[in-house]
Amino acid sequence: MKKLLLIAVLALPLVSTAQKQPKNGYKVFDLLIGTYTGKDASSSKGIYVYRYYAERGEVAEMSEVDTDNPSFLTVTDDGNFVYAVNENNADGSGGVSAFKFNKQSGALDLINQQKTKGSPAHISVDKERKNIIVSNYGGGNLQVFPLNQDGSIAPANQTIQYTGKGPDVNRQTEPHVHSAFFSPDEKYIMVSDLGLDKINIYRYKSSKVPALTPADPASVSTAPGSGPRHIAFTPNGKFMYNVQEMKATVTAYTYDNGKVKELQTIKMMPDDFNGDNGAADIHVSPDGRYLYASNRGTANVIVGFAIDQVTGKLNKIGSWSTVGENPRNFMIDPAGNFMLVGTKSYVFVFRIDKVTGKLLGARQAIKVASAVCLKVVPVE
Repeated sequence: MKKLLLIAVLALPLVSTAQKQPKNGYKVFDLLIGTYTGKDASSSKGIYVYRYYAERGEVAEMSEVDTDNPSFLTVTDDGNFVYAVNENNADGSGGVSAFKFNKQSGALDLINQQKTKGSPAHISVDKERKNIIVSNYGGGNLQVFPLNQDGSIAPANQTIQYTGKGPDVNRQTEPHVHSAFFSPDEKYIMVSDLGLDKINIYRYKSSKVPALTPADPASVSTAPGSGPRHIAFTPNGKFMYNVQEMKATVTAYTYDNGKVKELQTIKMMPDDFNGDNGAADIHVSPDGRYLYASNRGTANVIVGFAIDQVTGKLNKIGSWSTVGENPRNFMIDPAGNFMLVGTKSYVFVFRIDKVTGKLLGARQAIKVASAVCLKVVPVE
């Protein structure tokens, strides 16, 4: 039996009847939570699935599946398959896992696994379900794994190995590929390398081998020692944003058919902040009006920016405590009403004021240890 967990209201009522639902009409979603796993009884065991009732503000426990360190997840466009990295920080090696996903029951059934050439931190799947793209933070390379018709993962048929280092002697002694994001039309892939302060740009052709070829220009550099991590695009595809982990900065770019032009780099934290930074995730609201980024370290905040709809430049609108520590990953629900933030011990829900873009009261949603990746799938 599904166990309903009412989200605790700490401030304003969770939902309002005046709030609009997504254009597709979905009000119920499956929430998938990737975690870092451990050996003790209080640690996470793998991927957790909850039914998320966006209108009522309730979640129901659905299922879980044991798998090692599924620190990043991706879901196919039809919601039928889930792919997870199996991050292994101990020896720099890891793998990727394929699961068949039942959207009605929430069940995840393992199909197969493949080894990666390093410790993976990020995974993306194309809309055609032809390939997954895996970013190996440990090992400093990018890999393309073809997908079979049954959803299983074939051995990698392309590995791009990077070389070099950055100026930080502690964090940038070698390449660290942190993520690979498709452009909105999936003709290009943007690859953030924290170790080299570089975003590599590739042309993507799903049916070709190799699927990735360098674009022209093939890369753009971020500030030395900044550590680029994740990327977000505006819904209209005109602007791209990159969050830099080590400096806790966000860089805005214009985007046009694989070509980017820097517009602005803005600090997440005030000038007098003297704590530790660990900027992690970045997302644009569904209406394209606001951008949010998380900062871990000693900050533990979500920072919000208004997006100038003409120029794409950012203006800071606020900073809000995540309540829990280590906000590695977060997501905005498809209606743009709520933000779900994964932290060290809980997933918290924040209500979003869609007029101002500001975050309102935090609500404790789910107790999950080391929740580090959140994805939702609409339930038909």
